[in-house]
Amino acid sequence: MDLRRLLDQHFGFREFLEGQQSIIEAILKGRDTLIIMPTGGGKSLCYQLPALVLEGITIVVSPLIALMKDQVDALTEKKIPATFINSSIPQAEVESRIQRMMRGEFRLVYIAPERFKSERFIRALAPLSIALFAVDEAHCISQWGHDFRPDYLRLKGALQELHQPQVAALTATATPEVRRDIVEQLGLGRSGRQAPEIFVSGFARHNLTLAVSRVKSHAEKEIRIMEIRTALQSGIIYCATRKNVERVTLNLRERGVRCVAYHGGMTDENRTRAQAEFMSGQCNIAVATNAFGMGIDRPDLRFVAHYDIPGSVEAYYQEAGRAGRDGEPARCELLFNYADVQTQEFFIEGSNPTREIIADVHHALVRLCRRGPIEMPIAEIARALPETTNEMAVGSALVLLERARFIQRDYRAGGRSYTTKLVEPVKSLDQLQIDFARLDGKRQRDFAKLGEIIAYADAQGCRHQFILKYFGDTEAAGHCNVCDNCLSRAGIAARLPTDEETLFVRKALSCVARVSDRFGRGRIAQVLAGSRSKEVVDAGLDHLSTYGLLSDVGADYVWTLLNALIDAGCIAVSDGQYPTISLTPLGGEVMRGKKNVPLVLPARVGSKAAKGKRTKSSGPAERAESEFGNDELFEALRIWRREKAAAMGNVPAYVIYSDKTLYELSRLMPRTETDLLRVRGIGPGKARQFGAETLGVIQQFVKKSG
Repeated sequence: MDLRRLLDQHFGFREFLEGQQSIIEAILKGRDTLIIMPTGGGKSLCYQLPALVLEGITIVVSPLIALMKDQVDALTEKKIPATFINSSIPQAEVESRIQRMMRGEFRLVYIAPERFKSERFIRALAPLSIALFAVDEAHCISQWGHDFRPDYLRLKGALQELHQPQVAALTATATPEVRRDIVEQLGLGRSGRQAPEIFVSGFARHNLTLAVSRVKSHAEKEIRIMEIRTALQSGIIYCATRKNVERVTLNLRERGVRCVAYHGGMTDENRTRAQAEFMSGQCNIAVATNAFGMGIDRPDLRFVAHYDIPGSVEAYYQEAGRAGRDGEPARCELLFNYADVQTQEFFIEGSNPTREIIADVHHALVRLCRRGPIEMPIAEIARALPETTNEMAVGSALVLLERARFIQRDYRAGGRSYTTKLVEPVKSLDQLQIDFARLDGKRQRDFAKLGEIIAYADAQGCRHQFILKYFGDTEAAGHCNVCDNCLSRAGIAARLPTDEETLFVRKALSCVARVSDRFGRGRIAQVLAGSRSKEVVDAGLDHLSTYGLLSDVGADYVWTLLNALIDAGCIAVSDGQYPTISLTPLGGEVMRGKKNVPLVLPARVGSKAAKGKRTKSSGPAERAESEFGNDELFEALRIWRREKAAAMGNVPAYVIYSDKTLYELSRLMPRTETDLLRVRGIGPGKARQFGAETLGVIQQFVKKSG
């Protein structure tokens, strides 16, 4: 089976990203798999491509309604039959889609985890031939994880009812402890199958500068936010509370900064509009709670700033990892004040009520509901307790009591109250099946996780090393040269490079010269380090003679080297949203060995990233390179893409073409549909859907420019 042919035909890519092919091959061999792949690593393709090969349907469990629609829209545009089932569609439509599943009309069906509450729904799925059961955001099934969701616990039972189909579990962040729990909770490798294959892609993100700024007040935070935004232009500002989202949004708008706000208190319509405006590129700044998260894969974000400390290292790294997905430099900065820790402590107490609070709520409900159902908001129930109690904890206690079948709650549309009634016969607290030991354990784990993120903020050593060790990467380098702590220690006097370092310098400068003013610092670093990333392969940069020249020293060192050459005036950086680098006259002299300049260089550090990288071997002469993209045509294509995305209902711009595909279009300037199919990122489906308009934009540009 030619997997690369399928990849090109259906998805428009010529090469797999690192790790994808081996994962897909394991799935096609029938193995249960656990896939730990960082944000932007290409997890979705790991189950989407097998779905085109396997006999039967692929079920994808996903917790995010908006992401489901985006995924299904993107697949439909590629002529891959897919649909979704969640609370956004009426029951009649659910029944219709199940019937179409029975008739084999879909290859992939995305389903929200809460649907598996319904035994009727599971029975409806049971007759289906399920080839693969993919569980996205699989960390949500683990009570040891940072985003535990009780609905995920039903999946193990549902899999048994569905005759234990093959499972692929996927997540971006999971400690070794969480990985073990995912395997256990989903029963991977059970029912006579081989032990699951576990794939862990590197957590290292060498293009991210990690930093922590100590701040004493909201005013200091707002000053720093403005500094970051002014310098870096596009990014996300995460806040712990809705109140802070509104505070930061107002402050930015008063200073003339266009931004969108996003939090759980907004209407679905307003949240959808804000996300669409941000993802389409109409607005470059989003201020949000962690509700704005999974599925946000805009590649050109230059920063992620945390206005408040998050609750765990997992949450922080997942959110920070949304910066710099295009491989270019980005900054991830945490604004830290010890007073902010109290907010996270409040959330932990609220999410994990003690036995005493649950007992108080139980007693109060027996008294309040003595004469029948009550209609009261949570705040009023909290006031009926004997002591002042965290209102959030009361809400969590109500959820637990409802799940234990002590009460039944019905939400009144348009209001903020539940109608609450006791379930007969009324049971005492001891008769209810509530695992208080588990609740206590989870509370302790949550406080331990908060302690770890505080330790990260306080750390004096390498921040990248701290995070990699947290996730079980035992080969993390001693320092990274791309975090605030390592950079501050690297501020030693400039010196002339050694003979070996001079060779590194000349290799780096020769790579910059080869693609001068065409790519950014991140892409050049990837080329020199021998990266097989999609961006490098799609642009054909793995065919350059300079590809992999510094793979033996590692990506961290390459980053530092390029930064040192920029500081020394050997490399120039352009302005604009997509800054490129080029050789200066001084850099040309250094490259040719006519000059030697002092540089601030770190000691050479062995790097895991350097191990196993494929370097270019000697062989046939590299292919002739065409000229690279035309900036004016690239901008014309970007404008067309933005307008097209708006006309299609404000879909994310990448659904049409990625920035890399636009670069290729501006470089190759195809004139026919045959030419169009030679462009990386454009397969037959995209050519049919967007080809005529794309060629029209190019023809108009050529005619205008002569």
